[in-house]
Amino acid sequence: MQQQQFDTLIIGAGLSGIGTACHLKQHCPDRQFAILERRDRLGGTWDLFRYPGIRSDSDMFTFGFSFRPWNGDQVLADGPSIRNYLQETAEEYGVTEQIHFGVDLQSANWSSAEQRWTLTGVLNGEAVTYRCRVLISCTGYYDYARGHAPAFTGTENYRGQLVHPQHWPGDLDYTGKQLVVIGSGATAVTLVPALAEKAARVTMLQRSPTYILSMPGRDRLLGLLKRLMPESWVYRFARRRNLTLHRLLFKVSKRWPNLMRRLMLRGVRKALAGSADMRHFTPVYQPWDQRLCAVPDGDLFEAIKAGRAAVVTDEIDHFTESGMRLKSGEELEADIVVTATGLKLQLLGGMSLSVDGQPVDMRNRLTYKGVLMEGVPNMAWVFGYTNAAWTLKSDLSAGYICRLLNYLEEQKQSVFLPVDREGCVADESVMAALRSGYVQRADGILPRQGTRYPWRLLNDYERDKKIMLAGPLDDGILNFYPPVTRAQASDEQELVAG
Repeated sequence: MQQQQFDTLIIGAGLSGIGTACHLKQHCPDRQFAILERRDRLGGTWDLFRYPGIRSDSDMFTFGFSFRPWNGDQVLADGPSIRNYLQETAEEYGVTEQIHFGVDLQSANWSSAEQRWTLTGVLNGEAVTYRCRVLISCTGYYDYARGHAPAFTGTENYRGQLVHPQHWPGDLDYTGKQLVVIGSGATAVTLVPALAEKAARVTMLQRSPTYILSMPGRDRLLGLLKRLMPESWVYRFARRRNLTLHRLLFKVSKRWPNLMRRLMLRGVRKALAGSADMRHFTPVYQPWDQRLCAVPDGDLFEAIKAGRAAVVTDEIDHFTESGMRLKSGEELEADIVVTATGLKLQLLGGMSLSVDGQPVDMRNRLTYKGVLMEGVPNMAWVFGYTNAAWTLKSDLSAGYICRLLNYLEEQKQSVFLPVDREGCVADESVMAALRSGYVQRADGILPRQGTRYPWRLLNDYERDKKIMLAGPLDDGILNFYPPVTRAQASDEQELVAG
């Protein structure tokens, strides 16, 4: 069995993992670390998803890293461009050589006697073990192996092709064909206009509508500003402006939901110009109860107006040989059915977690500042915002982790451990702010948040920034412990063995 030892291990070489590694390079330059990645390329989400039209659902000026701003004028960038951005960032900051590809991790156990994590997994068909002092999970929150796939009645009778966006066939030819895309989230509204460029017709079948906002495909103001000031100033301005606008949109939506609902629906009505029934675009919930869907230059609305796409609000009764019969009695024919039915959530990439051999049930754990896990030593997890660009929070989390690691060195401490002594647990998950179906389905596996900070998420970039990058580390809740001596380790091992 291969065994390797590092001071710090990062799990995942996607957006969060690469960002965290770059922070370590900048702020903890003497710390030895490695990135363990299951796939054979970096990129995470942006390497996995390859369906037509794949793009960000947040603007790139806030989605890009704070330390390496996005330098294009695309507002919602395509997937290959984002992966290239990650690749270039990893190379520029010298983290590419720290990535161990093809490592499928199965378990991680913390030993209090040794003050070490031991991770087991498989590499090239052989068992492999990694040991570290600090473990950082950057695995995101969904299952990379499979998406959510509801069991529809009669799919065995369907003679066409069923495709899930998470496993898009590279050779799929849909030119001139009839397609049905099941779903109404970000993936569906991205797929429909992209597929409509070649397909005979694309129908988006949804159980209920979602809020859809049109955004400019390119930020033309930046082109003008580049003539007047240095490029670095321009992108800092774009990031600050978009941060402010997005936060304002969220706050106003929560403060005056009916007003924002009217404004959003008015925008959709204007974009459609009478080409579709508004009942297909009028959600039953209020803005930001679920994430908003953004479309560049109204491409979905343009496809509908051109007659290349349509939206149907109904439920599937059963599949037929040529398509599906809906509960209303309507039949939809399709050569290809795309099941954009959402994500299947999974934590830590499916790896099991234990402390001194005792399994950790994350469903019963609080998160500390959204970064550390209550009762779990020397472990952090990087989890982005659900009400804004993911990277805004992952950047702050990585900055906080670096501060914490440097504090350990300065104070000659070895272990950090957040402890809830006041019983702050509340029966809400860390994603409770969203009512999306994939969040509700995963409530049984998500960590909890508490009744007050630091056990409760703020979901507020400006407040989080002040606390995480400048606030005190030793707050009486986060506990620190010195390194164990050999004698102590021997005594503890005897106790464990006994």
